[in-house]
Amino acid sequence: MDRKRFIKNSGIGLGIALMPGVLLSQPNIFSTPHVYVNDPKVVKDNDGDVLNVIGDIQTHKLLGEDTNNQIVEWVDNVAPGVGIPPHIHTKEDEIFRVVKGEVEITVNSKTTILKAGDIAFAPKGIAHAWKVVGTEKAKMITSAFPAGIEFMFQELAKLPEGPPNFKKVAEICGRQGITFV
Repeated sequence: MDRKRFIKNSGIGLGIALMPGVLLSQPNIFSTPHVYVNDPKVVKDNDGDVLNVIGDIQTHKLLGEDTNNQIVEWVDNVAPGVGIPPHIHTKEDEIFRVVKGEVEITVNSKTTILKAGDIAFAPKGIAHAWKVVGTEKAKMITSAFPAGIEFMFQELAKLPEGPPNFKKVAEICGRQGITFV
């Protein structure tokens, strides 16, 4: 038997031999229902739990319990001059979407002014910081994924008013895997 004929016949034979296994291993898309772990949720602009996290007024819109711990999302309503110093997350990535005002954000040593409609991504393991600049309050939607950071914010919101005790803040954040640079 010549080489071309052997390869052709072997390929056809192998294809016929493997076809039933390939077909049986495929999920049946018509009989497998899609399972939703969580119920859908609609959150209006005025809905959510408001927390004062050391001057960062956050309205928590979606929590881990709403999203199978995939994402947490909150709205920051922050006065000029308020911000978060450089820090690094080890557990979650963050996305910042400015809706109103101007926010100076630094990610991986690159500083940019975000205005309404602008977005920044800060992956875990990369130092980042932000501060409201200009003369008006800023409104920013922040997402963190996976969820879990909301518990840290709830704990930080229980600290006494006034200048924060940085040692206590760093301890609370450290339990979430966040360190300040």
